[in-house]
Amino acid sequence: MPTAQFLVAAAHSRDFPTDQGGEVAFAGRSNVGKSSALNALLQRKKLARTSSTPGRTQQIIFYGLGEGEQRVVDLPGYGYAKVPAAVKEQWGRLLEGYLHDRESLAGLVLIMDVRRPMRDFDRQLLEWADYFDLPLHVLLTKADKAKKNEARRTLEFLRADLASRFPEVSVQLFSALKGTGVEEAREKLGEWLGLDFTAKG
Repeated sequence: MPTAQFLVAAAHSRDFPTDQGGEVAFAGRSNVGKSSALNALLQRKKLARTSSTPGRTQQIIFYGLGEGEQRVVDLPGYGYAKVPAAVKEQWGRLLEGYLHDRESLAGLVLIMDVRRPMRDFDRQLLEWADYFDLPLHVLLTKADKAKKNEARRTLEFLRADLASRFPEVSVQLFSALKGTGVEEAREKLGEWLGLDFTAKG
């Protein structure tokens, strides 16, 4: 299991780490549990800061993995953030530019609340991933807060719905609190980055 460490919080592309090696980016609306998912996957309880105030992440945050040139990237959350429209527009430009220009980007993890999937931002990310030809994996988070049958039905519906339009997209249930789906998601990260996320760190 590679050790993760904070590298930089970038508000502009000029602040990004050198564009080499490989990285996987995590995206999602505000308040879907993105920080909790990152902490669970990387076995670092406080690496990504969780907050009771949605939309706190307003920069692109890079974390290094091990001693090599692999990274995970925390993209800005959207939706509930109480910020001026001009700021949201700036975030959008930064995010789109990152997805378009980043040569080392190996895959995108889109995080949705299993109880409220496929909002406008989620659809936008799916379209971007398809347009930029990026592999995409969906985590349906907070599975522990939904009834088991409802979570399973949402998973099956979304898999079928996306398969017709985005056949390369994979979908799974996830709960940072219960550990549901953690190993499955780590396998996807390992596949994209060429790292072993199965060994206990």
